[in-house]
Amino acid sequence: MPSRRIPGSAKVVVPSQPGSAWQSVRVTDTGPAASRVLRPPERYHLGGSLRSLAMGAHDPCARFVDGTFWWATRTPAGPATLALRRSGADLVADGYGPGADWALDRADAVAGLRDDLTDFDRLAAGHPLVDRLARTHRGLRLPATGQVFPRLLRAILEQKVTGKEAFRAYAATVRRFGAPAPGPLTGLWTPPEPAVIASTPYWVFHPFGVEQRRAETLRRAAAEADRLERCADPVEATGRLTAIAGIGPWTAAEVVRIAFGDPDAVSVGDYHIPNMVAWALAGEVRGDDARMLALLEPFRGHRGRVCVLLEAGGHHAPRFGPRMPIRSFARF
Repeated sequence: MPSRRIPGSAKVVVPSQPGSAWQSVRVTDTGPAASRVLRPPERYHLGGSLRSLAMGAHDPCARFVDGTFWWATRTPAGPATLALRRSGADLVADGYGPGADWALDRADAVAGLRDDLTDFDRLAAGHPLVDRLARTHRGLRLPATGQVFPRLLRAILEQKVTGKEAFRAYAATVRRFGAPAPGPLTGLWTPPEPAVIASTPYWVFHPFGVEQRRAETLRRAAAEADRLERCADPVEATGRLTAIAGIGPWTAAEVVRIAFGDPDAVSVGDYHIPNMVAWALAGEVRGDDARMLALLEPFRGHRGRVCVLLEAGGHHAPRFGPRMPIRSFARF
């Protein structure tokens, strides 16, 4: 595939985050190793489809800069950066680094273009709100990265903490154990090597706000990363994930939804999702996991997709009570 140079350069100043040392990022003129042109479906929404791959606007491994989505990863051939951008009706994928070819081969899956909506319209028609959301957000597609451990790293650090705590821990871990990503975007990092995480004592994670329980879970998961990456489908991956101490159905669902693009993955055990589903589908202010699964049962095969649509539509349940406090383990 022919190389393509990116004309010009653009500088983006990233706002500072509490507890983090942020720097400006810059897109230089360094051209990609190779490019691929994809044809997305009509009404395809790039931002909405890829939003789940980044942990907020300042994810160290994935982010939007001037309309281009940058995603850094490790591949069997080495580190790679994939850049996805619209060009008229097309979607252009540019690859950088030793793993560029691997990343470009999966570019359509990462963009959600392999997402299969077979039979979803029929199921969605059974509920007026879901039917409306399915038509309104027709351009949303579920990405499938084909990689388990990078999403597992983030999911473990998100367990039972606030979003701010999780982000601080994730960003600090990536910057401590990862490496600058190939390509023209400064400030982008490749995820850590699992072997490095597995060999790191749990107390090293304390300054990042990670207590011993999550740190040990992360180390155990990293030791099993090779086996996890060889899983053929979401069912096998879920079984192997939940066999690791400290990983339950919530973490497994968060991982297989992204790694495999599983449209049926439901995050059982989530603090907010049961309430969102109960409120949106039944008008009930609060719901538990059992009620959530009962309401989602008519959409089996696409239950996770329904949750994604409800979130995209902003159908969150009313909130009561104080927010969860932010804790610090830095001095433990």
